[in-house]
Amino acid sequence: MIWITNKLEFPSSELATEEGILALGGDLSTERLILAYSNGIFPWFNEGEPIVWYSPWERMVLFPKELKISKSMRQLMRKNKFTITENTAFKEVIFNCKHIDRKDQPGTWITNDMEQAYINLHKKGIAKSVEVWFEGKLVGGLYGIDLKNGVFCGESMFSKLSNTSKLAFIHLTQNCGYKLIDCQVYNEHLASLGAKEIPRKEFLEFL
Repeated sequence: MIWITNKLEFPSSELATEEGILALGGDLSTERLILAYSNGIFPWFNEGEPIVWYSPWERMVLFPKELKISKSMRQLMRKNKFTITENTAFKEVIFNCKHIDRKDQPGTWITNDMEQAYINLHKKGIAKSVEVWFEGKLVGGLYGIDLKNGVFCGESMFSKLSNTSKLAFIHLTQNCGYKLIDCQVYNEHLASLGAKEIPRKEFLEFL
């Protein structure tokens, strides 16, 4: 396994394991995270463990033109029950993503250090959030990295009311001008919205 030193660099993605693990260690500095995402690499680890950097062989992505919106979602959107905003409550979004209960998933991968690292990225205009509000309360949203090249790297979503994370994702896809939404690894929830896996090499070409 490759351990990262203090030097600001990553090994070639071709060296990743079958599970997509590329390297261990390093830090979550703004500079390292920007370098990572720009090269198709992202951190994913649990509290108390070394930072694990991933570059999966298959990448889950969504091309906006392939977005699928179900009939029931279209009906929900037409009701205009929810207000959707961008970058108005980033800290609250990541806090909810960190603490929301998820089916069949104990705990969270959003460590305290990771939470602060993405808040720092947001302050620099790199991390972005989409918020969904109902009667003045935050009920859904998502956050991720805007690479400023037409690619958005999604990190996490949450829903306090049914379908509100989907509303945030649909808004991001339809209204923010991205050419590609990076969903990282296979997710049935996002597959239902049109996301699919493509080879890592093809994904890196988009970056």
